[in-house]
Amino acid sequence: MAATSHRLPKGGLIDRSRNLSFNFDGREYTGHPGDTLASALLANGVSLVGRSFKYHRPRGILSAGFEEPNALVELRAGARREPNSRATVVELHDGLIARSQNRWPSLGFDLLAVNSLFAPLLAAGFYYKTFMWPAAFWEKVYEPLIRRAAGLGRAAAGHDPDHYEKVTAFCDVLVIGAGPAGLAAALAAARTGARIILCDSDFQLGGRCLAENVVIDAMAGPAWTQSVEAELATFPDVRLLPRTTVFGVYDGGTYGAVESVGDHRPEPAAHHPRQRLWRIVARRSVLATGSLERPLVFDNNDRPGVMLAGSVRSYLNRFGTAAGRRAVVVANTSDSVRTALELAAAGVTVPAIVDARKTAPEAVRDAARKIGCSVFSNASIARARGTRHLRGVEIATADGRRLSLDCDLLAMSGGWDPTVHLTAHLGGKPTWDDERGCFMASGMPPGMTIAGAAGGAFTFARALQTGAMGGLAAAQACGFSGRCPHWTTADEAAPAKAKTFSFASQGGKAFVDFQNDVTLADVQLAAREGFRAIEHLKRYTTLGMGTDQGKSSNTNGLAAMAALSGKAIASLGSTTFRPPFTPVAIGALGGHARGKDFRPTRLTPSHAFAAEHGAVFVEAGAWLRAQYFPKPGEEGWLQSARREARAVRDGVGVCDVSTLGKIDIQGPDAATLLERIYTNGWKNLPIGKARYGLMLREDGFVMDDGTTSRLADTHFLMTTTTANAASVLQHMEFCHQCLWPDLDVQFASVTEQWAQYSVAGPKARDVLTRLVDPEHDLSNVAFPYMAAREITVCGGVQARLFRISFSGELAYEIAVPARYGDALVRALMAAGRENGIVMYGTEALTILRIEKGHAAGGELNGQTTARDLGLGGLMSTKKDYIGRVLAGRPALTDANRPALVGFKPVDRSARLRAGAHLLGRRVAASLSADEGYLTSAAFSPVLDHWIALGLLRGGRARIGDIVRAHDPVRHGDTEVEVCDPIFYDPAGERLRA
Repeated sequence: MAATSHRLPKGGLIDRSRNLSFNFDGREYTGHPGDTLASALLANGVSLVGRSFKYHRPRGILSAGFEEPNALVELRAGARREPNSRATVVELHDGLIARSQNRWPSLGFDLLAVNSLFAPLLAAGFYYKTFMWPAAFWEKVYEPLIRRAAGLGRAAAGHDPDHYEKVTAFCDVLVIGAGPAGLAAALAAARTGARIILCDSDFQLGGRCLAENVVIDAMAGPAWTQSVEAELATFPDVRLLPRTTVFGVYDGGTYGAVESVGDHRPEPAAHHPRQRLWRIVARRSVLATGSLERPLVFDNNDRPGVMLAGSVRSYLNRFGTAAGRRAVVVANTSDSVRTALELAAAGVTVPAIVDARKTAPEAVRDAARKIGCSVFSNASIARARGTRHLRGVEIATADGRRLSLDCDLLAMSGGWDPTVHLTAHLGGKPTWDDERGCFMASGMPPGMTIAGAAGGAFTFARALQTGAMGGLAAAQACGFSGRCPHWTTADEAAPAKAKTFSFASQGGKAFVDFQNDVTLADVQLAAREGFRAIEHLKRYTTLGMGTDQGKSSNTNGLAAMAALSGKAIASLGSTTFRPPFTPVAIGALGGHARGKDFRPTRLTPSHAFAAEHGAVFVEAGAWLRAQYFPKPGEEGWLQSARREARAVRDGVGVCDVSTLGKIDIQGPDAATLLERIYTNGWKNLPIGKARYGLMLREDGFVMDDGTTSRLADTHFLMTTTTANAASVLQHMEFCHQCLWPDLDVQFASVTEQWAQYSVAGPKARDVLTRLVDPEHDLSNVAFPYMAAREITVCGGVQARLFRISFSGELAYEIAVPARYGDALVRALMAAGRENGIVMYGTEALTILRIEKGHAAGGELNGQTTARDLGLGGLMSTKKDYIGRVLAGRPALTDANRPALVGFKPVDRSARLRAGAHLLGRRVAASLSADEGYLTSAAFSPVLDHWIALGLLRGGRARIGDIVRAHDPVRHGDTEVEVCDPIFYDPAGERLRA
């Protein structure tokens, strides 16, 4: 095939002064700037571009837009390989690499085309029927075959080398679509001074203005588009976003859009993302997404060379490309007139116009006379001839004759469907309009106006008028004022209407859904088998699934089912439209959140100091915390952790607890909020005191625990566990916004605003006295257990001091603004040098809390109640709170529920491990014999042997019993004694010293 054999000698909006080289299936071709991959392939005479999903039939280019079901290709190579890209919207660039997909070994010779011979076995619902017997075949035969055949393209095997961005933008008016209606809406709104964002998925603004021979204000469509675009660019509050698809409509006037920033290059420019995800918050929006042309249904309507008539005109007028040399035009609307005339004007031979209506209108006959072609009224295409490309068609006439015509292009039009998908994302349902012969928007999202062909205004004059009125009305609703602009257009034909549907099949394959190989026979089978409901039809036949989501097939499928059911289309309704409108890359949704950036590692204020002192770090949720601080000669973490824990018991240690969640709560109703979300009381908490609090979920299970301090009458500071910091804040936001919006209270996370250290051990007061400014008395009388006050340290630095203990020792938690965190830990270590102060990590912290019997991560697993943990006394009987009612369910108050107790090995030299199951002494290990498990285990330096906490059925009544800790994973089976969970200082004398 000669290079660009189908390129017209002149015309189009491409830049003929420059050539672009691209590769398709290993062969080099040339195109021009302004081309899409599809237009460049057609210009080079390439009609076969892919294979169908199920039958692997040869497929060509059907459309010129995002609705394309056939021309799906793989772009690029290696780690940048992207499957299922629609060639019709891929912007041509120099060096582009594309491959056809879903074929083997080649596009021209695909062995899986043999599937057509087994078509009776692959009819609608075949996957429900074919693979049922024999059952033994499923795992070894059927499933591997299905997995191997499933899918269309291949995902890249390597890590994506590109990056993606997310951005949020606010505007008064969002205009979706930059065709004639969208441009008119944007300009009308912009002239009022409103903030405008205009999005269009194409790389050139203009929509059908670029594809049709239209004249607006004495200017050709492209020239008018350029003039409007130039004026919009002069407004400082107008943002134009080409290559940007609005894919979803969400609550609160929020819209999701994805911008292709670098997809039109071999690789994105330096420091540029490949794609950018936009979160657009708009006060009003104008939907101007145009309409989609429907194909016709007849035998072999999927052959390469069978195309939508409007797309044929797009390739002629925008890309200067004739999709064929000899074309038959078939339509059930007056759209055939423009197509036939423009093909003939471009030098394409048009031997016939086939009109499905009983009598072809005079406009069709006039066009035929000008061209010198035949007109067949009340006729249809019976069959397309050819295999890898179209060779001709058979026409079924009204008198029963079958005529055969040679052609290499069939331009078909079954009418136009408004693109109303975005109107349904918040629950709206399109409704059938019998006058227009299409589904129209109904139940619009709040603040959205529809204009142009998307609203049924199919002529350019009406599109401009409704667009300008919609844009001005949207701006006025935002408080702006202005006048509605007006444009004149040349006379146009009446809007294209298609009130009748043509479904012709003589036993061949007449496709309703091209992408999923759903034929008219499949719809007929679904009707016979009772799958007549539209959502059932969709799932039984896969009609409307895939990357195109049925944009070119849904209406034909509904019409076919309506005819088979003897019902009106309006009574069937439509399928549910959900975001995204077109496929969105997961990379765009994730943005920078990938690899380590998926959850950026947060460093504690003491991280640099800890690293200098050889700390071994561990990920704790989103944080990197010091696990232990090894010393020379120590063998492993356990020896280091035992030393650190012993040092705290005997002297003093410092641990960074900045990772604990901190929520600042203020307002007259702050105490009321705490009363409702905590199980215990808070209104009587004195200023300057802290209290332990327990929080339940609505189902009565423990959600989180922590201490909350009252810093002033209406000011509280809550601490949460590290792991639950975000979920607790989310829970509080829900309670305030949804359950009790009347409460006058505000709160915010201040976790990262404060550096906080636990100073624990019998010498903790001595160390702190050296840092705390002298006007603050730290004596046991002046600053008792659970005191909480704002103080100053180191000569006036703002600080907060809490006398709370997680270790069971005399302990304080001291907090300073985060910028002073590193300086404070160094000052603490210097102040405690003569007291033998140590830094201790999370391992020693775990030892200390288990010795003291504090419930933490292993015990707060979302399946335990306050009573299970021995905290039933915190459940107030004098007030209501979240979880109170469901916590009283019989199953949750059963005395035989697993309850928290302690465990000591009978053989004190034995090691205990968390996760071991608890069994009776002489009971065989089985699921039915399971009585609980060990939740936490540690070696106690105080007791000099291993200890554990665990949940044991009827636990507190069994103290003194002997059970087995059975660990099948690590081959352990140890007898343990059930004991009180508090192993150390049960009276609490040391923490109150």
